[in-house]
Amino acid sequence: MSEVSANLYAHLRHAFPADLNATAIETDAGQHYSWRDLDRGTAMMANFLQSLGLPEGACIAVQVEKSVEALMLYLATLRAGYVFLPLNTAYQSAEIGYFIGNAEPAVVVCSAPNFGWVSTLAFKAGTAWVFTLNDDRTGTLLERAAHASDHQVVAPKRPEDLAVIIYTSGTTGRSKGAMLTHGNMLSNALVLKDYWGWRSAGEGGDVLIHALPIFHVHGLFVAIHGALINGSKMIWLAKFDPKVVLAHLPRATVFMGVPTLYVRLLAEAGLDRAAVQHMRLFISGSAPLLLDTFTAWQERTGHTILERYGMSETIMLTSNPYQGERRGGTVGMPLPGVHLRVVDGQGVAVKTGVIGDIQVKGPNVFAGYWRMPEKTAEEFTADGFFKTGDVGRVDAGGFVTIVGRSKDLIISGGYNVYPAELESFINDLPGVAESAVVGVPHADFGEVGVALVVAKPGAALDAGRILLELKARLANYKVPKQCHVVADLPRNAMGKVQKNLLREQYR
Repeated sequence: MSEVSANLYAHLRHAFPADLNATAIETDAGQHYSWRDLDRGTAMMANFLQSLGLPEGACIAVQVEKSVEALMLYLATLRAGYVFLPLNTAYQSAEIGYFIGNAEPAVVVCSAPNFGWVSTLAFKAGTAWVFTLNDDRTGTLLERAAHASDHQVVAPKRPEDLAVIIYTSGTTGRSKGAMLTHGNMLSNALVLKDYWGWRSAGEGGDVLIHALPIFHVHGLFVAIHGALINGSKMIWLAKFDPKVVLAHLPRATVFMGVPTLYVRLLAEAGLDRAAVQHMRLFISGSAPLLLDTFTAWQERTGHTILERYGMSETIMLTSNPYQGERRGGTVGMPLPGVHLRVVDGQGVAVKTGVIGDIQVKGPNVFAGYWRMPEKTAEEFTADGFFKTGDVGRVDAGGFVTIVGRSKDLIISGGYNVYPAELESFINDLPGVAESAVVGVPHADFGEVGVALVVAKPGAALDAGRILLELKARLANYKVPKQCHVVADLPRNAMGKVQKNLLREQYR
């Protein structure tokens, strides 16, 4: 890969269709952006950023609502050779203060209503520039960029050059900034283009429904890179609404969502085989997909959801196949170029089907944690494998099943208890919608399990009965010592259950 061509934007731009006047993005507000609009808009923003005289490798931190202009800002940052830092729109002042202080961005872009408190934090931390960008095509960033040229030379980058800092979700502690390079993201985008069978315009042309937030790996990288590097149109939804998604399905071929979105679509009476007859592929990730959801989707639509597995630090690692069997409850097999192994506590590879710690290696694996060399060294093995922190197993067919996070492991009386195993049993009980099992301190056993169970609508659950059912099926040391029926489970923006909050609540 040549020095110039390693810039991710250069590769995305190369994939734009010959007809630049064709629609690249259609929004739910009825706006149409052509491929030429994307190219010109990103050029103007990139030129404006470069006009600020920012230092080499400067960081651009962005906390704005979802919009096509926000997508352009991401692409412009890559194009100009700077480092993009997306921030969850739900973050409040203490969190934003931490990220700005840790990353020390040269530029911060926020929504206009937040300018007062965000700019105070940013200027206090030494940030030179703060601009606004709103979801209605207004803001000081656009006002300033409007005067820039729409011709721009893409900044030369090497594969190992930093492109993005993305902070981990922080469900188990203080967020760490994962450093992703141009090479990391390009390699993953190219692999997924082939692995998921993206179709070019000459083959019928894929159209992606984009209903995810764009501050996270799933929506910003997997979905957007997938469409752009294939020259595919996106139907752009500002937020997920199941009725709006259903209305657009006849004009689309690909949909990516977190499990919660599939559950909400299944609640719509209009979801049937006729509604999805034009669709080619439904992909799920970011949180575990319940087998009930997987099966219900098959029965209602005739489509089998493709579940995959990735992390902020690695983008995508495994996927169920596009061609061939997709197994519910698994995240498929390692993607081409990804090496995945399961090891015991001493780092020795375990036998097929045995549960252990998942480690990975490949061109998609990040360059380390921002300004945390000790933590980075701690999370890599001597032979270069990244310790994912996930616990799982690989079956004889090569399919990977994630059992849980190593931090979620409960060691009770010296025995290892895997919450995901218990949750799978609980979720199979009549009337159970979902569950979460967490470990809490115990004077005798060190830790014991507590089960939190959510009932299906109209179902009445008895906590004592659930524990009796588990005792009849599982070794006694695995059975939670307490069970509570709750209205819902706390989740982060991508649908992951926040077990750290549950552990604190039930200590």
